[in-house]
Amino acid sequence: MSAIDFPVRIALLDDHPMFRQGLRYILSALPYVAEVVETATLSELLVCCRERQPDVLLLDLQMPGMDGPEAAKLLLDEFKDLKIIVLTMLSADKFITQMMRLGARSYLPKDADQDELRQAIEDVLITGHHFTPRISRALMRGVQQPTRQPATTRLPDLVQLTPREEEVLRLICEGRTAAEIASRLFISRRTVEGHRQNLLEKTSAPNSAGLVVYAARHGLLDS
Repeated sequence: MSAIDFPVRIALLDDHPMFRQGLRYILSALPYVAEVVETATLSELLVCCRERQPDVLLLDLQMPGMDGPEAAKLLLDEFKDLKIIVLTMLSADKFITQMMRLGARSYLPKDADQDELRQAIEDVLITGHHFTPRISRALMRGVQQPTRQPATTRLPDLVQLTPREEEVLRLICEGRTAAEIASRLFISRRTVEGHRQNLLEKTSAPNSAGLVVYAARHGLLDS
């Protein structure tokens, strides 16, 4: 059972009508989804958002006459609470890294199955993000490739983490969900979210993607 107990409005931005229609059919069957709005262009989406902002946007990066990252930046500048899940055929690390750093809440391939899409939407609505091993690997490679930092066993003294916070951080970097982390560490999901919030505050990371970047930069993932 989903923990979502409020009506959810989802918008789609994709220029392929059949793909949008298929998504709409799948999403409309979710018990908490009250409305699914289809848009084929950024201008259509902007009109939709200004009339009534959706909770979640499923965004394709490959659109005629539209730069996906620029579109995301424009949308997030105006609609700061919009939760963007990228749904695209582009799988290169550079796209994943760019979109996560811009503020996307997750990044999925278009061939993701229905269960994975549903889980991503629910995680984003409940915890604010849906992190996968693919996202983690892309972020870590992006940080480590230019200038690899020497390995250290702990984060710098400037940021003191508890042993449990370090455990949670490592599992976040592996792409584990809050539920998976809770199960692994035998703690509640609420406790996991509390540790994650503490990590964000201590590291000044904007989101989970920022936590992965921080951990990779400081060699935590090499130990």
